[in-house]
Amino acid sequence: MDQLSPPADNPLLASWDAPFGAPPFDRIRPEHFAPAFDAALASRRAEIGRIVADPAAPSFDNTIVALERAGARLKRVSAAFFHLASAETSGEIERIERDIAPVLSRERNAILLDDALFARVEALHQARGRLALDSEAARTLERWRVAFKRAGAGLDARKKGRLAAIGERLASLGALFGQNVLADEKAFALVLDGSDDLAGLPESFVAAAAQAAASRGFPGKYAVTLSRSSYEPFMQASARRDLREKVFRAFVARGAGGGAHDNAAIMRETVALRAERARLLGFPSFAAFRLADSMAKTPEAALELMRRVWAPARAQALREAEALQAMIAAEGGNFELKAWDWRYYAEKRRKALYDIDQSELKPYLSLEAMIAAAFDVAHRLFGVSFVARDDVRLPNADARAWTAIGPDGAPIALFVGDYFARDSKHSGAWMSALRDQQKLDGSVLPIVVNVMSFARGGAGEPCVLSLDEAHTLFHEFGHALHGMLSDVAYPLLSGTNVARDFVELPSQLFEHWLERPETLRRFARHYRTGQPMPEALIERLHAAQRFNQGFATTEFVAAALFDMELHLIADPGAIDVAEFETRTLSAIGMPSAIATRHSAPHFQHVFSGDGYAAGYYSYLWSEALDADAFEAFEQAGDDFDPELAERLKRFVYAAGNTREPDEAYRRFRGADPSPDALLRKRGLAEN
Repeated sequence: MDQLSPPADNPLLASWDAPFGAPPFDRIRPEHFAPAFDAALASRRAEIGRIVADPAAPSFDNTIVALERAGARLKRVSAAFFHLASAETSGEIERIERDIAPVLSRERNAILLDDALFARVEALHQARGRLALDSEAARTLERWRVAFKRAGAGLDARKKGRLAAIGERLASLGALFGQNVLADEKAFALVLDGSDDLAGLPESFVAAAAQAAASRGFPGKYAVTLSRSSYEPFMQASARRDLREKVFRAFVARGAGGGAHDNAAIMRETVALRAERARLLGFPSFAAFRLADSMAKTPEAALELMRRVWAPARAQALREAEALQAMIAAEGGNFELKAWDWRYYAEKRRKALYDIDQSELKPYLSLEAMIAAAFDVAHRLFGVSFVARDDVRLPNADARAWTAIGPDGAPIALFVGDYFARDSKHSGAWMSALRDQQKLDGSVLPIVVNVMSFARGGAGEPCVLSLDEAHTLFHEFGHALHGMLSDVAYPLLSGTNVARDFVELPSQLFEHWLERPETLRRFARHYRTGQPMPEALIERLHAAQRFNQGFATTEFVAAALFDMELHLIADPGAIDVAEFETRTLSAIGMPSAIATRHSAPHFQHVFSGDGYAAGYYSYLWSEALDADAFEAFEQAGDDFDPELAERLKRFVYAAGNTREPDEAYRRFRGADPSPDALLRKRGLAEN
């Protein structure tokens, strides 16, 4: 890293006087990050050094609380940087990311593998029964010890050195994997010209495609990109089978193809290093290591749920494929249903069965209306309201900010929404925090960000969403509420810092309120006429909720099974990950006309960092929870039952990691979840 620059010359090192202490993005430049990281890392080293050198016997305050406070400046700099690296990146930011990722891993390992520091934590753990800690403090001590042990604390010097080297290398590989996928996404655009190319495409898509083409230097034409907000609507609506195939092949080829951005070698090395790390830590596989600190506890438990869902989902998907093939034949088509045909014919079938198509729905689902709907549900459930503000300096003009206000009228968080796709943003959707909630040094309010990749509306037209995109908005806002409603003392336990297979509960549960008739009646209004969605259409939507669930479940569970099976390999050696994926899908009987939700070379959940590695099943595990949880509201006869909403807030949304996730769920629901609710939700219970 570079030499330090004086704090006065570097906004990252100066005090931040923006509302909520938000980063001064208008003054931050890429060249500020190297000296800021150097200074922040030096500060944390000094803080950790003082803990280790403290001559006093270990206490909760001089060790655990001191660890909680250490690195505050680094958290600030890192949060600002990684927000830019994901949502407003550039060549300079990507270079810094490649440089800093292994440094941050090395510095974290230096803390968690420090013998003297671990000795202090272990002494407190051994004496925990005599420390008179409250439950939250005791949980914080426990989670710090888990972090040390899972990093390799207590092992011999050789193993710790190797673990540190593995961590650094994995950090570099994860950063490069994501950058390769983004590069392939940026490089592709299918430029359309003339009515033949636009056959079947609805007006809203054509308008957005014109904007995309103009932004890429093709005024007067239309462009399809590899953002899901462009890819999926095109695959659903384009009558041009040849163009659908071309876009599909480009979409699944991201991170593949043997060129400069091919991720094959990265995947091979990543899997091998993860397995080696697990062995050094005493686990038979990386999957066993990962799930030991999860709600599922073991890979076998996660596999049991996935297999229970896979069989009826596959059977349903095969029936759906037969119906689509019959449609092709009825139209005179003499070809076999392929992956680039499924969405197109599924939409035709939805129209035939339920008189619903996306072009009819989207005008009622404007972005502004769906934001307002999400805010309203949050208010009715938890008493939270949102007030727009224009005095927060954000890195892109697309982004907007709101103050979140609690039931007592006091601010509880700053919420930032960044909704539109652009070349400087990684594709997909996510929630992140520029600052976590905590009370260690007074009340520190969170700064929570939702990032989406929706297509802009045409000239003078608003952005309108598909039903799936509206679900994405509600999903990520559910994550945001998990961060904004957090009410804990210690940063380690704050917000979404919970088990991976529990963190999706607040997000997926919140989605249930989108399609409730009351929500649609109030907020699904035609963006031109202001008329509410017709009652008959709401009824047809309800009737179609389980349509195409064989496909949707199969494409997801196949990816999750591949992820788990890959990380169950004890010694993968020089594995060909793409070939292993092909064999895995063949072994489970993957329907030939369905592609997995994420193919290995662009499976960023799994390879762009360790976030969901051996953890993609978490969405399904959490869905078993959210289906069971929403049934509680249905059984109460009130979608906004006050008593249930209060328990939901207290034990899930506001509780952070103050309890084991299974205990937290039981505190809310009064019982363990039943997987049967998941099968009922997806319409698979009787298959």
